[in-house]
Amino acid sequence: AFYESRSGPLSQAATIVIERSLTSGGGYTEVMAGLVKLAAAPKLDLGILKAKQERLFSILKPMRRVIIAYSGGADSAYLAWAAHRVLGEDALAVTADSASIPGSYKNDAEAFARECGFRHEYIETREFDNPDYIKNDPNRCFHCKDELFTRLEIVARERGIEHIAYGVNVDDLGDYRPGQRAAKQHQAAAPLVDAGLTKAEIRELSRLTGLSTWDRPAAACLSSRIPYGTPVTLENVKTVERGEEAIRQLGFRQYRV
Repeated sequence: AFYESRSGPLSQAATIVIERSLTSGGGYTEVMAGLVKLAAAPKLDLGILKAKQERLFSILKPMRRVIIAYSGGADSAYLAWAAHRVLGEDALAVTADSASIPGSYKNDAEAFARECGFRHEYIETREFDNPDYIKNDPNRCFHCKDELFTRLEIVARERGIEHIAYGVNVDDLGDYRPGQRAAKQHQAAAPLVDAGLTKAEIRELSRLTGLSTWDRPAAACLSSRIPYGTPVTLENVKTVERGEEAIRQLGFRQYRV
């Protein structure tokens, strides 16, 4: 078959994606998802990838004991796996038990922890008690992460754990992310950045390692769906969660309400 876009003939690889989708009964959505994935796939050097992973391992090893701020997304999942591989039981992944985190995300985080066998716990965060968080201005994420790292520091002190690390990557540094400012204020380590790892490299290393999170769609907390200036409340984030859960049940992987 021959397929053409407005800009000209499609590549052989794109043609294969279309034919496979159509012959398997796929519709427009499946075809487009395949093409987007194909277009986004970077060409990465295996030697560089392995060297960066070894660099990550060498960064984690001297920490001896570490808490990983673990959301269950591709980046923090890879970091939690790496910390467990290097430090074993001395690495603890901790997930915020917050109303802004959908139940399905927490379920995914738990499943991956069981899959890899690393220690995983929840910690209650109380950002919804903070008026500065509720008012939902552009610094909302700062107040959320400030609360998270404050709670993690309490756990670290109680258990004699010196280091807290989180899954920011090199690509994140160019975005507007107030949460990174909170992380710096709390002196949270950023091993993925220190190893020079980009989002694409983390996904590819996860895929090569056999981690199920390698293609997990990017996700954000439920509060991010509420426009700035509209107060964030337990009621409106739960409304968003119910809507997104209904969409997820239809088989979609990437969605926002």
